Amino acid sequence: MILREALQSATQTLRRAGIADASVEAELLLGHVLGMSKTQLYTEPERSLASVETEHLWRLVRRRLDHEPTAYILEHCEFYGIDFFIDCHTFIPRPETELLVEKAVKLAHHIFHRGKQIVIADIGTGCGAIAVSLALALPQAKIYATDISASVLRVAGINCQRHAVNSRVELLQGNLLEPLPQPVDMIVANLPYIKSCEFRDLSPEIISFEPTIALAGGEDGLDKIQQMLEQMPGKLNCGACLLLEIGQGQGEMVTSSIKSYFPQASIELIFDLGGIERVVKVVHLSSVIN
Repeated sequence: MILREALQSATQTLRRAGIADASVEAELLLGHVLGMSKTQLYTEPERSLASVETEHLWRLVRRRLDHEPTAYILEHCEFYGIDFFIDCHTFIPRPETELLVEKAVKLAHHIFHRGKQIVIADIGTGCGAIAVSLALALPQAKIYATDISASVLRVAGINCQRHAVNSRVELLQGNLLEPLPQPVDMIVANLPYIKSCEFRDLSPEIISFEPTIALAGGEDGLDKIQQMLEQMPGKLNCGACLLLEIGQGQGEMVTSSIKSYFPQASIELIFDLGGIERVVKVVHLSSVIN
């Protein structure tokens, strides 16, 4: 079989199974098998595949037909223009979360003086995508990245080393803010916010493969967010700020909950490109109730 035929066959197989963006996924799988870029796939269409390469491709296609996410099959994904290693223990970073990083970087530049060290906590770090992205964008930052899972932190450690930020990102195992060794200037968090009733509507790729602990937010989707707010006393420097990703329709409830802890704080809801309230930005958190 030549490359062009393999690509066409894989695309058709995925498309018949109802896989969205079948051609893109086929390119990713075949490129992974052959160690080729997308450009190379189309500049060498007559390249012959060895039998072992063909067998490898169809093993991967079968995994995708079983709804295993491509990111888990390939063991990597791109986030904020950076390549990250992931495995089945970690939540797959989503493009919409890039807005959280973008706003955190912008806020850090706006609030903190150039050259002054800023201490940031990435809560529920997962594969470390947010922490590593912030470390690369903010060389003056010291970042604590917490997660309750040792397996997840192992993956985050690999990504910190891969991108040479392990000297500025300290990984801490524990529940939310509990393991932080000092007060911080900024908290950035993409915590589980899926409501219990929403699980039945999730795709097989999510419900069957991604870790439930990284998704489940309880009855109203706000369990982990509420826990984090309760842990904030003693964890914040004066004038600290918070950037938090939320789900659709959660803005009013999250804002109300934050106001109950920080009545003087300034709160802004930021919408993504789809018009969905995606990020809550909170500044002046020094009025936390003790």
